[in-house]
Amino acid sequence: MNPFKLIGWAAIAISVVSAFTTFEYMAAILVVLGLVAGFAIAGEDHVRVLVSALVLTGLSGVLMNIPSVGEYLAKILSSAGAFATGAALMIISRNIWNRYKP
Repeated sequence: MNPFKLIGWAAIAISVVSAFTTFEYMAAILVVLGLVAGFAIAGEDHVRVLVSALVLTGLSGVLMNIPSVGEYLAKILSSAGAFATGAALMIISRNIWNRYKP
């Protein structure tokens, strides 16, 4: 199995666990995993990852309105947004580097 897929599965597992537990550096771990996973994202998927990062971080709070499970769903998707944000930051950084490299 591709190691980058394993990183993605680990990020999903961490996102689910983070909804039920608290750990101070959970978001930082997810962003770092996203940065690493951002290396493996193909060029044709760049826009999809960037939009996913924006939507996951921006709209996850809407789920708080669902009784009983909304808080947990919002935390899961917010954590997944942290992972996607790390990948988006890597994509942006690589694009800037490729544009201006010597």
